[in-house]
Amino acid sequence: MDDVRFMKEALQEGRKGLGKVSPNPPVGAVIVSKDGETILGRGWHQKAGSAHAEVEAIRNANEQNSSVPLNGTTIYVTLEPCSTEGRTPACTDAILEAGFGRVVIGTLDPNPAHAGAAIDILKAGNVEVETGVCEIECLDLIRFFGKHITTGMPWVIAKSAITLDGRTTLTPERGRWISCPESRKDVQRIRVECDAILVGGETVRLDNPHLTLRGEFAGDRKQPWRVVFTSSGDLPESSHLFTDEFSDRTKVIQGQDLSGALSGLGQMGITSVLLESGGRLFAHALAENLIDEVILYQAPIIGGGKNRLLPVDGIVKDLRDVSFSAIGRDQKIRGFL
Repeated sequence: MDDVRFMKEALQEGRKGLGKVSPNPPVGAVIVSKDGETILGRGWHQKAGSAHAEVEAIRNANEQNSSVPLNGTTIYVTLEPCSTEGRTPACTDAILEAGFGRVVIGTLDPNPAHAGAAIDILKAGNVEVETGVCEIECLDLIRFFGKHITTGMPWVIAKSAITLDGRTTLTPERGRWISCPESRKDVQRIRVECDAILVGGETVRLDNPHLTLRGEFAGDRKQPWRVVFTSSGDLPESSHLFTDEFSDRTKVIQGQDLSGALSGLGQMGITSVLLESGGRLFAHALAENLIDEVILYQAPIIGGGKNRLLPVDGIVKDLRDVSFSAIGRDQKIRGFL
């Protein structure tokens, strides 16, 4: 049986939950016939408090293939099934009741209170269990949840558009945008996945941003929290963040250190923050080791001028697991800290 192939199908299901299930993790599952040839059912966790991916896949299999018993088949799930009853019944109960002969798990539950518990329960029920299939991809899918459940802090993605010489702004006559339309669309996709967008007061004063999901990315998703981190509190009352239809999703944090501010967001159930600030706040977060992931859109432009991505000296960080991809005319660089 091709475990990698079917786990990638489960990952595809799980990604449908990005931006919809927080503070829960996105999870996908597929059920495969005894002969390892046919996918009988698919499922993904659709929102917090609703059925988990395993139960959705069982339901789908029963609807699509009611004449095919699930006894002895294999279920692939990106995250270890839950083993305790919370807002929904334990998925291990549903798996045992369905009679699966084999369960293939992408990655263990990152919550130390539950990690491995489902495996013990399933093995005690004479179910064969495999773990660690496509584990890197499965961990990436739940990275927001993983950090939040183990530290209480949100996962922080720092995003910026830069020129070839590291500038973050252009002269007025060149217009507002450094990045190309395709890159800006990709930023909307990232916003969809995040619970909050964080900017500094200077960004609000200079750019008057909306920080919303727009067009095809809005859909049925809740708008992200728009968080302003400011020391002075001097923010224009006429800003879009305070006057548009989503003003109730704007939060101003004043008089706190950045680490404490992020901790407070974590206590609100915010598992992920997209940092779209200017250079000073970016440098502050980087120096304090508060950034988990960096995404840069480098445009084929030489900008000149003063505004650099890091406007201070003395900060040197090595990114790991770096990837490069072409997006429109730009180069997208993604790495982790």
